[in-house]
Amino acid sequence: MAKLISRSLIYVIVIMVLSCSTSQKKDAVSLYLELDRNGFPNTLTKKEKQKNWELLFNGTSKDGWHGYNLSDFPDCWIMQDGTFTMTSEGKSENKDIITDNKYLNFAFSIDFKLTKGANSGIIFQLVEDKKYKFPYETGTEFQLIDQDNWYDKLEDWQICGANYAMYPPISKPSNPIGEWNHLLLVVDGNNVTQIINGVVVLKYVKNSEEWLNFRKSGKWANYPDYGKYDEGHISLQNHGTKVWFQNIKIKKF
Repeated sequence: MAKLISRSLIYVIVIMVLSCSTSQKKDAVSLYLELDRNGFPNTLTKKEKQKNWELLFNGTSKDGWHGYNLSDFPDCWIMQDGTFTMTSEGKSENKDIITDNKYLNFAFSIDFKLTKGANSGIIFQLVEDKKYKFPYETGTEFQLIDQDNWYDKLEDWQICGANYAMYPPISKPSNPIGEWNHLLLVVDGNNVTQIINGVVVLKYVKNSEEWLNFRKSGKWANYPDYGKYDEGHISLQNHGTKVWFQNIKIKKF
């Protein structure tokens, strides 16, 4: 009987250890260190391939992307010198582009460069459906903006690095306008980490009590499906100002 109890106890411990290891959160800093920042633009290095990163834009092809709720690629976006950039003006949202594929748990890496007064964002966990006009009605946004030259006062949850209309960033490591920045977004279950230029600007837990309170009391109170989905497309937002994107990569886990 004692041996049976001992074996049962060992079995329980093993199951607990395995359970803990499989549910362990991905370390965002370790994922960041997997990226080779000295590689050629829009390519994967040998190291990145070994770590199972995938290239989402090679600098010359629109493959893998389309306009939100469109069957093709919108003409207000162009490829320019190995980048995605937009041509529309007016500081209003206009035909965001999204990934063809949907993603659940992932690390998303991209370089971005802002012009004076530019506004954009990375929107993720969004659903494509004709009943929605914009990706932000379902997805959440990693805000990108030149807050120093924006035309009016911004809330702290609107500045660069914020989870737009939810959480303000805890640091502001963005480079000046006209210089490249690197962004890493890690979504591991409900755990979200946002990094700019190697610095963690925000961590939060989706569906936590705090998250739910922010979601119900702020801007998204009038958007019933905001943050509803865990799996979805990733969008580059066109907010009518000039931004460049390159080196777009993803790692699924």
